[in-house]
This record gives sequence, C-alpha cells and structure tokens, in this order.
Amino acid sequence: MASNNDVYITSEDNMNQIEISSLNTSDTTTTAQTNTTDTSSTPVIPRHGAPRPGVENPRPPSRGLSAIVESSFRSIASINSDGPLGEGLSVTNTNSTGGGRGGGTLGSVAEEEGEVPFAVTAEDLAGLCEHGANPKEVLAKLLEQAVQHDKQSTSGGGSTSGGKKLTSSDVSCLAEVLLEEASSGGGSGNYSTTAEEAADALCTYILRTSTEYGLRNTGINISHRTQTFGANAIAEQKRVPFWKLCWDAVQDFVLIMLICLAVISIAVESTIGLEKNEKCTHCYVEGLAILMSVCIVVLVTAGIDYAKQGAFVKLSKSLDQTNLKSVVRDGHQMSVVDADLVVGDILMVNAHNLASIPADCVLLGPQLGGQLRMDQASLTGESDLVGKHPGDVVLSGTSAVQGGGKMVVVAVGVHSVAGRIKARVYAGKGDGEDDDQLMGDVESPLTTKITLLAKYIGYMGVVAASLAFIVSCIKGLWIEGDDPKDLIQYFITAITVLAVAVPEGLPLAVTLALAFSSHKMMSVQNLVKHLDACETMGCATTICTDKTGTLTANRMTARSLYAGGRNVQCTTAGESLGDLVEDTNLGDAVIRTLVCAMSICTMDETVLEVDSDDKIIGASGNPTEVAMLTLVHDLRCSYRTIRNSTAGRGDVGLIGERLNEGKQFAFSSARKMMSWAVPLDQGGMRIYSKGATEVILDRCAYEAVPEDGDDGGGGGERESLDMTPVVTQPLSSQTRETLSAVVETYAQKGMRCLALAYRDLPPNTNLDEPHANILNSDGSPANAVETDLVFCALIGIEDPLRKEVPAAIQQCYEAGIDVRLVTGDAPNTAVSIAFQAGILRDHHFMDGTGTPTGESTDVETSQNQYVAANLKPNVLMEGKDFRARVYTQPTEKGGTPKFSQTEFDTIWPHLRVLARSSPDDKLTLAHGLNQSTLYQDTVATAKLELDHNISIFHDRQVIAMTGDGTNDAPALKRADIGFAMGIAGTQIAKDAADIILLDDNFASIVTAAKWGRNVYASIQKFLQFQLTVNISAVITALVGSFDHQISPLAAIQLLWVNLLMDALASLALASEPPVDGLLKRPPVNRSESMITKQMWCNMLGQSAYQVTAIMALLYGGVTWFELEEEGHIAKEAGENSVHYTIIFNAFVWMQLFNEVNCRMLDGEFNVFKGVLNNPLFCGILVTTAILQVIMVQFGSYAMSVIPGGLSLRYWGLCIALGFGSLPVQQIINVLVRCFRGKKKE
Repeated sequence: MASNNDVYITSEDNMNQIEISSLNTSDTTTTAQTNTTDTSSTPVIPRHGAPRPGVENPRPPSRGLSAIVESSFRSIASINSDGPLGEGLSVTNTNSTGGGRGGGTLGSVAEEEGEVPFAVTAEDLAGLCEHGANPKEVLAKLLEQAVQHDKQSTSGGGSTSGGKKLTSSDVSCLAEVLLEEASSGGGSGNYSTTAEEAADALCTYILRTSTEYGLRNTGINISHRTQTFGANAIAEQKRVPFWKLCWDAVQDFVLIMLICLAVISIAVESTIGLEKNEKCTHCYVEGLAILMSVCIVVLVTAGIDYAKQGAFVKLSKSLDQTNLKSVVRDGHQMSVVDADLVVGDILMVNAHNLASIPADCVLLGPQLGGQLRMDQASLTGESDLVGKHPGDVVLSGTSAVQGGGKMVVVAVGVHSVAGRIKARVYAGKGDGEDDDQLMGDVESPLTTKITLLAKYIGYMGVVAASLAFIVSCIKGLWIEGDDPKDLIQYFITAITVLAVAVPEGLPLAVTLALAFSSHKMMSVQNLVKHLDACETMGCATTICTDKTGTLTANRMTARSLYAGGRNVQCTTAGESLGDLVEDTNLGDAVIRTLVCAMSICTMDETVLEVDSDDKIIGASGNPTEVAMLTLVHDLRCSYRTIRNSTAGRGDVGLIGERLNEGKQFAFSSARKMMSWAVPLDQGGMRIYSKGATEVILDRCAYEAVPEDGDDGGGGGERESLDMTPVVTQPLSSQTRETLSAVVETYAQKGMRCLALAYRDLPPNTNLDEPHANILNSDGSPANAVETDLVFCALIGIEDPLRKEVPAAIQQCYEAGIDVRLVTGDAPNTAVSIAFQAGILRDHHFMDGTGTPTGESTDVETSQNQYVAANLKPNVLMEGKDFRARVYTQPTEKGGTPKFSQTEFDTIWPHLRVLARSSPDDKLTLAHGLNQSTLYQDTVATAKLELDHNISIFHDRQVIAMTGDGTNDAPALKRADIGFAMGIAGTQIAKDAADIILLDDNFASIVTAAKWGRNVYASIQKFLQFQLTVNISAVITALVGSFDHQISPLAAIQLLWVNLLMDALASLALASEPPVDGLLKRPPVNRSESMITKQMWCNMLGQSAYQVTAIMALLYGGVTWFELEEEGHIAKEAGENSVHYTIIFNAFVWMQLFNEVNCRMLDGEFNVFKGVLNNPLFCGILVTTAILQVIMVQFGSYAMSVIPGGLSLRYWGLCIALGFGSLPVQQIINVLVRCFRGKKKE
C-alpha cells in the first residue's frame, strides 16, 4: 500500500469558512468526473462556526471525537500561523503508513484507493435504514465489522480524523458504548454524543470520507464506490415498444373478427369468386379496405399511448436534470445531480430550498441553522415534522423543512428506502407472499362490457350470415334451379351480411372517445397516463382520498384565536381569521401586541412572498410560523416592517447596527418554547415568547385584556407599531380553567395550539440568569426572564379545507360515490377535516348534535361539537386497530399474517375515516374494497340498509385512490384508478398512477369522474347510432339475399357507412361536453348492459322506420319513379342502377339525421339542445353530408352507384326520408313515456 499524504488545514477560530487559494498534491487528480457545477471559484471548507451573536446554543458542543478533531486543528493552526497559504492558514503534508483509510483529511487517500475493498457492503449499510431497525445498534455492529476487517487485513487498521489517528481500539470502544446505549432503549430521536461520534467514525473509518472535506473527486474513487455500493439511480421504467402497443391493441375481439372477415373476403373474391377467364382487378378492394380500417384503429390506439409515454418520460427527465444537490468533494462545495451521488458523499441540506433527500443518509454534527426537522409524510403518511440529531438516519424521499445540516450518504439506488419502493413499482410486483394476496383484476369495466357486447354481436352476425347463405341455397338451387356455381355468390352475400353485422367503427369510436376525453381532461388539471382510466373513473364507487394537499390547502393557517376573553373561530373554508378578529372588540392595543409577538418571535428563514397588490403568493420556512405571519398580514400589518423597525431584531439600516442588543432564545425539544428579547425605547427590554400551551401557560402570571373604550377598530394599516404596555390583570384560576378548556376544544377539532406571551424587563436585567425553581421539560433550569409572563393569546392552527371541497364531496354523494378519508393524522384532526368537508354527516355521530360556532366563550357548548369520541363504531378507525382486525396473525413463529375478507366486510360499509394509517393500510383498503362480494349477500345488505341506512352498491366496488408519497405507489397500482399529486407527489407515485392531478385538488377528481361518465355516455350514444345502422343494414341485406340472392346495399357502401362515416360520427358524439346531470346518476354497474331500455326503444324504432322506407323503395321505387329496371337485375348484369343508388343515398341520409337524435339517451324531446355549443359536432355533420354528396355524384363504380349521380328530384326524396327520422324520434319518446306511465299505475 502506498503511503498517504495527510494534508492538515488550519484556520483562525473566528473564520466561518476556510478559503484555500491553492491545494494540490503531487499524486492526486481533482478533476470532476461527474456532472458537477462548482458553486465557487475557490474551495469552501464547512467549519464548526460560532452561532450568531446573541443566539443561545440549544446544546453544548460535543467534547468527544469531534472535540479532539477541533483541538487538533487549532493546535496545528497555532504552530503554522505563518504558513505558505497565508496568515492563519497552512497546509502540512505528513507521510503516514496507516491502513489506507485516511478519511479525515484531504489528500490522505491515494489513487490506489480504488483498489482497496471496503469493510462493509451496500446491503450492510442499507440495514441502517431498515424499517423497525435500531440505527444505533446497526451502526455499532458495522463499526465492529470494520474493526474485524482491519484486524484481518495485512495493512492494519486505522483512520486519520482531523489530524488525530483513530485506531481500531478507539472504534471498538466507541461501538461498545453505542451498543450499550442502544440496548438500554436509546433509539433515534434523542441527541447522543456517542451517536454523533459514531456517525463521524462511520465517515472516516468505514466510508473513508472526511467529514470536513468530503471524498476525493477522482474518477477511480467515484467509480470504485459506484461499483461497490451501486449508483443512485433505478433502471428506468422501460417504455413499452410501439410494436407491443400495436399487438395489445389488436387483441380486441372486434378487430380479430374484422381481420378474419377481411382475409376470407380477399381469399374468396380473388379465387372462387371469379368467373372463368375473369381477372381480379378490384376483387380485393373490400377486404383490403377492412384491413386498412383495422390498421387505422391499431395505429391510432398505439400511437396515442406511445405519445403519452414519451411525453411523460420527457417531463420526468427534465425534472431530473433540475434536481441538484450540494456536496463537498476535495474541499469544494459543488452541485451534482441526484444520479451522481455516491456512498460516502457529504451532502449539505437546508430548509431554505425545502431540500428533498435523494439517498439514505446519516446526519453529522454539528447542526447548521438549528435543529434539522424533516417532513416524512411521503414515506409514513404522518404530517408532523420529525426532529433529527447527529447520528440519526435521514431517509430518502423525505424533505428538510426546518434547519439545516450535513449528512453522509450511506445507501443509494435500489439499496435506499425510496429506491427499493421504486424498483418494486417498476417491476410491477412485490417481493413477498403478502403481495400475492393483494393482487386483483386489471380489466376496466368498459373493456369488459365492450368485449361482451362485441361477442354477442359477432354471434348474431354469424347466425344472420348463415341464415342468408342457407336461405339463398334453398331458394336458388332447390326452388329456382340456379347453377351450382352461384354458391360462390351466395357465400359472398353471406360474407356481406356478416360485414354489416360487425360494428367496424366501434373500436375506433372507443379510442377516439377516450383520446378526446383525456385531451380535454388535461385542461381541467387531469393528466391521463392510460386512456382506459378515463372511463374507469366514470364507474368509480369509492374514492379513498388523502387529507393534506388534496382536501386541504397544504398550508398551515391560523383558524382560531383566544385572547382578551374572546374566542374567535373560523367555521367555513372561506373565512379569514384576521377579518373575524377585526370584527370583535378585542382592542387595538391587544392586537398590536399580538402582531408584534408573532412578527418578532419567529425565525428569519420563515418568510412570505407578497406581490405588488399586497397578496400572498408564496411562503417558505416553518409551516407553523408561516401561519402566524399570514395572520399578521390578514390583520393589515407587515411583519417585515415590524422586524426592520425593532432594535435587536432588525438587521437592516441603522436599526441593524443595534442587532446585538437583542437576544434570541432558540426553540428546542427540551424547552418547547422560543423567545426573543428586544430593547424598549424607554429603557429596559421586552421579551416575546411562543411555544407549547402547557409550557407557556404555566409560566404566565398575568393576562392582557382590552382597555375600556378600545374596540379594536380603526380600519387603517397598522404599519407603525409601538410596544406600549397594554392593560393587564392577574391570571386567575378560573381563567386558567377556561384556557385549558379552550386548548382541549382546539385539540379535539384537530388544531395545533400555540400560546403567545410577553414580559417587560427592567434595565440591566441578566438575560442568562436561571430560575431557582422552574425547570424546562428535560429538567434543566428555565431562564428567569421567561417566567412571570403576560398571557397574550392562544392560536389554533390547522391545514384548512379547500373552499371547493365540500361542494365536490356533495356531488360525489349525489353521484353515488362514497368518499373515505385515509390519512396519517391523529383522529381528532382527521375527524375535524372530514366533518368540514362533508365526508362525515350528522348520522355518523352517536348523539347527532353539536353545531360549530363562530365566536363562543361557552366551553361546554364548544366541547359538544363533532369530535372523534362521539362517532359510531367503525366509522373511524386507527391504522393499528384496522390492521389488527383485518389480518389474522399466524400460528407459527415467523409466519405471514393473512388478510381476512370476511372481517373486512364487517368494517368497510361503516368506515369513513382511517386515521394514523400507513401506506400499507391504503393497499389493504384498496384490495379489500375491490375484492368484496358483500353485495351478493342480500341478507347482510338488507340489514345494513334497515339498521344503519347504508346502501351497498349492487356490484363490485371500483376504487379511486389518491397518493403523493413514495410508499403510496403500491396502493395506487392496486386501485382501479390511481391519482398521484402533480405538485406534492413524488416521482415514484406519479409513475405508479393512472391519472396525475396537476393541481393536487380533490375537486379535480370529481371532474375526472364527470368526464369518465361522459366517456361512457359518448360510447352509448355511438352504440345507439352504430347498432341502428347495423340492424337496418342487416335486415335489408337479409331481405335482398332471401328474395334476389343479392343485397341492395353493396359491401363497399356498407363499409363506407360502417367505417368512415361511423368514425366521424364517433368523433362527433365523443366531443359532446359533459353535463352536470351525469353526476346525478348512480355509478355504472359492471354487469349492467351498456344498452338501456330507452336505447333499445330508440334503436328498434328508428330501425323500423328505416327498414320500412328501404323496403318501400326496394319494391315500389321502380314503379313510383318509373325507373328503367330493378336494381337486382342491373346488378346481375354487372351494372349499377338508379334504383339501388337511391336506396343507398336514402339509407345514409336517415343515418345522418338520426345522428342528431343519438345525442340524447334518455328520451329528451329537444334533440338540438346545446348543439351549437359543440362546433365540432356541427362541423363533422356538415363534412359527412358533403362527403356523401361526393360519393353519390362522383363515386361511380368505386362506390357501386350510378355514373353521373342522382338528379335533384331523387336528392330531395332522399333528404326528406332522412329528415323523417326527427319526428319519428319524437313519436318514440311519447310512446315510451306513455308505456312507463301505465306500468307505474
């Protein structure tokens, strides 16, 4: 092993960063090998900087390993203060013969490092982040494993950490202490000096990375780490090739029938269908046209799906390129894309950019900018922030929302938590036996019905064709004695009848309807990834929705306030607490004190973005503080103005020069409060405090009350705020009881409650003096200045309901769609939102009473509101209770719990809110609902209806599931329709979903349901049109074959009607916009026929009219219009006739006018209603009419019409017959209503 060059870097204590003008070693290469962007021209070395002047450190610095490192730097600094790198900074190279780890100093690892194996594997490191594992215990075992590895290696062990040699015995001792701490119950979540030192040892001893300078940015080092621990990327989800999409599309039953029909047609017409010595010139045209129609359908279907794949991949790649993270390599802080991170990288994060964590990491000390708090909702579903301490594991897929810090990457790609989930989603299957239990069918309801309908039509077509062939044989050969060669003509006629019976335009109609709807849904915030998801959403019976961001605005907002004896509460989604406070007689002095407390006693990193019209357009920082500053804004104040005009708080202008006169008492989990002391102009100081209600109220001795005559009005802007003391009075025991009751009420309504207080301090008060008796939550002495406070206000904060949600949920109930709330929040929070949204109704509560009030001081009345404790059984369940009931525990140790559908069926009819749920609960819920056959148990359903007024949908449940987190992906895949959040959703969730909500809004789900039902209605309209054509054409062809062994309508004419014209009709009818009446109907039953009774009446009535008109023309047309010869005689002679051309033209015009009738499905009399609102329909109708004129006048032999077309006389006749379809429809509607009326009587 080559010797290492250990480079020590020293600096003066008051430096926040070390700038190195030159840092090169003779045997190293510092050229970046990855996609990196250097953020500065010189290396930046993060350092244990001093806290901001006047800011109290929440915990003393470590005096273990980190202190040794720091002292080593300082001692070297004192020796080399005049070194070659400038004053106070030098680099000293020392040769060492350690084990090649050298992770503590830059330049300590030679190029040969790439050949040195690590003591641990990717799987070993991934154990740190396993669910249920104790990170301290795992880390201790990893350190012991590394020690054993070093003892067995020939090079010996050891690591250089900041100039201090860290030996194997040091690490072994550290591991023993850490393991003892872990076994005594010390998991993650509490600060531990030992855990912080162990995290440092993980870097330097195991991963050979400097906690200060990062890893070496050489190609060999990066490549070695990638080969050993894997890359931070998951193999991209393979795009389905175009040929595979085409193959999937051609599996449609109707298309298979068409292909068979085309092949038979070409084979017959080009062989046995030819006369002797006759050449095949156009004999293959009809079969070829059918094959072309199949190709069009297949290419359109596959093309749309392929294009959507490409658009989604392109969007994902563009997002990936913008996901940059700051890392330290070679002492440089630089930006790299997520995919270029490797195990051992030192990752720098802070809450200013809401940094998402791209890999599993271990937090290092010291923490920068206060305690790091993470949002882990995407993994756990819990909305509460989780504090992290050095040594804690930070999981991939989570986001930093408060504080900052540096962390070492320990697991990337498929070895990270998010990576494993993503790989599972992309693989399309789970990795355990339990996953097999939760698999379900994937065929959409529409596909099921279309396939079944096509089979029935195909069977009927075969019967009709067989009948035509048999009758033709009997009449032609037996009765009329035709030549046996005419069998070929009979067979061709039978094939024509079959061609007429099969709805060639149906597959294209379905595709066009879905494509059109998906395109329109994009404009209403629904990105449809799979076409069939449009229609499936129209059949949805249950929506399982998240709370945060979907029902709520994903923005913490102050919704209740208690101050000066007044309890002000918002009761509707659109109310502003600021406006309600302004309308009370709280007193202007109290309000001024309140806004000063919220503006001053908040962190600098919490900011609001306000536009030129003084409207809030964005916010960042701690969500709770954002809510407080928003309330300040609603009270017509500017928190920036208050801060910048307050000495000891503002940091700009002349006020900024007095910043050191103030003092911040930072928030910590031990104190559960935060304070900020600022000087008063008249001398002394005022300290503002905010924090947990139980802590603040215990330290309050007085309360602020409105002054007599001060009604809080004024109506102007409160920009100039002084800190004149308000009227106070002692805090009585009765008032304390009232405050406790208010806090309990807020908690029952799911609000996060904070208390605000202040105290005026005399001059020369010692701000650091501890109190003799009062202690903090952890037992440490409280600050004396944070006692004897004046209570100012209680603030209830919650994520408010979106304004449009209650109306949207009401629409769901009217449409027969159940809505269930599935959230990781506490029961009270979940119930509060569910009640406000309308998911929970009066009958879900045991007493059925309790009305929310706006302003109330009656505590008993407030407590009598709708809360979790008053719900009926099984309406609300917590995740742990839900799992315990629906899974039976194995009898054998190590067995897998089994899902019990029977037990699940006793729960789900009542269940409306699932609180404290995990993403796996979502998967279980989706599976259980999907597989439930409770609707088949008539006794159970009748009992539910009688005893609980619960109606069970009479078919299998169709489930829509929302999700935004990484762990939601399996549930999104399992549900019939998965909705991912476009804003808050993770990439993995979006990949697994069928539809992406671009605005994360529940109302958009209802819009999707409306468009989905519109797809179903559009296909019904087309079926009504198509089958009317088919019934009339089949009957006409059968009559012709029975009487003359020749159909009056040629195959090419029927193909024009069935394919080209019907394709345009399908687009016209698919373009009909949805109407609100669609959400007044119940969901569509899977087993229910697509053709309703009204549709049957419409189709049979119109078919009867059309067949009657055609038969009249067929048998009386020659006589009435004095035509030269009958059509069948001319056909036998190989000529086209006026007779059959009139029949063809009249037939088409009857279909065109009936297309207008088909816009209505329920017997509406005004068939033209809204037609002008759909210009596409009008345009297609006119286009089809023009094409028909061209076909008749210029089609000649290609269309089997008379050369030269028809005269105006016959055109008038054909259009008049077509117009007759409109009054016929009115007659049908009247007859149907009369029949229904008699039936009811």
